[in-house]
Amino acid sequence: MFDKDGNIPYNNQCCPDAGMLDVRPVLYAPGKSVSFRLSLDLSGLEFAGRRPIPEPVDVEGVVRNRADALSLDLTASATLDAVCDRCGKRFALPKTARFHCLLAESVENDDDEEIVLLQDGQVDAAELARTAFVLDMDTKTLCSPDCKGLCPRCGANLNEGPCGCAPEPDPRWAALSALLDAPDNESERK
Repeated sequence: MFDKDGNIPYNNQCCPDAGMLDVRPVLYAPGKSVSFRLSLDLSGLEFAGRRPIPEPVDVEGVVRNRADALSLDLTASATLDAVCDRCGKRFALPKTARFHCLLAESVENDDDEEIVLLQDGQVDAAELARTAFVLDMDTKTLCSPDCKGLCPRCGANLNEGPCGCAPEPDPRWAALSALLDAPDNESERK
């Protein structure tokens, strides 16, 4: 039943309820683990009016029994169709989200958010991966950390070079600028 490393390969394609992971083989077997792989279709999710996840999200994970405590670790990865929030450039953005939790058949205290309850010896790995990936989405996306954005006056992409607009005067120097621009008071009196 177990291979020489104590792992049971798990593939959600063979399961009628895709994403449900059966952990009963390792529930009472310290030192054993169950590995799993699945793909999530999150192409229908909308973020800021866009659907940035056109490709399937690949999920890999393992449930380990360590001294009768089950821990689940997973990694969800995809390439996003992103748009820079500063310059508007579209670009491919690799995205990886990691998630860890403990699994239990029951808990005494419902306040612990790190514990996920099993349902008949199974856990919905797809839902955990989906939630982890969505919650890890960035609220601001940049094509590069030093993106200069667009000129607020002409809209030119400042990453491609200067736009040619006159620099905006610093508002802290407005009073001095007004004095310099005022006509000379003595020449007006003559």
